[in-house]
Amino acid sequence: MIEYNNKVWFGHILNFHKTDTFRILMREMVIVAIYTAIVATVEIQLLRNLRMSDGGEAIGKALKNTTIMHSILGFVLSLLVVFRTNTAYDRWWEGRKLWGALVNNTRNLAVKINILLPASCEAERQFFRKMVGNFPTALKEHLRDGVKLDQLKELDDFKPQMASKEHPLNTMIQAMYRKTKSLFAAGHLSGDELIIVDKELKSLFDIMGACERIKSTPIPFSYSIFLKKFIFFYIVTLPIGFVAYFEYWAIPISVFVFYVLVSLEIIAEEIEMPFGLDPNDLPTEKLADMMRRNVDEIFEEKP
Repeated sequence: MIEYNNKVWFGHILNFHKTDTFRILMREMVIVAIYTAIVATVEIQLLRNLRMSDGGEAIGKALKNTTIMHSILGFVLSLLVVFRTNTAYDRWWEGRKLWGALVNNTRNLAVKINILLPASCEAERQFFRKMVGNFPTALKEHLRDGVKLDQLKELDDFKPQMASKEHPLNTMIQAMYRKTKSLFAAGHLSGDELIIVDKELKSLFDIMGACERIKSTPIPFSYSIFLKKFIFFYIVTLPIGFVAYFEYWAIPISVFVFYVLVSLEIIAEEIEMPFGLDPNDLPTEKLADMMRRNVDEIFEEKP
């Protein structure tokens, strides 16, 4: 995720970083400019020739009237683009809230395990320190291309068991449940304390499932393709009416309209899947490292 100072206004306007849509769309903007220039040249020469013949003014007026169609379709297109952008941002923000909840829940679970377990259960306490501390890292990798076991620290004895499973995070949570049950059976946790710990473990399942839902449910294909086609045909037909009004000034106008509409679509595509490695995705790597440090720090304090 790109970190920036939102108070530096003009500096960001002049800064074209590698993910800026202006740089991404540079080639396409040149193509639109060339296309509009061809349309402008043909249309301007055509109108000049038609002015010398009967019906030339009528054709010129008809070309100008195409801007009415673009005004109507532009309103519809703006609604679709706003809906698309809002939907993508909602997915990004929901992912951020889930990872914010994960920060709180890992801390809660670590604090309660550390305090509730008696001093004689140091081995069990260390087991939970490793499991809870590594869970955010495992979730981060799971939401990308699968859990990379080399990213998990101090779990060498547990990695072979995870490697044989399709869903390693289920294995981690199940192991914590199993350990909690054995502590209860041995009398190290009371029934009320078991319920407290169970609530925190369940929250890990809930957060994991919600993140998986975001990852596995993209924007419907038909909607995404329709919007792309709508923008394409809107831009292709835009110069026809604009040239009749603005002549060659229609070139920068068409390029600017293309830049705005397509940039919004590109931004929406990037943030609708917030758990990847794109520059504007969530800082899951940073958050996972922070949670591991927090858990280690909590368990350093003796009950």
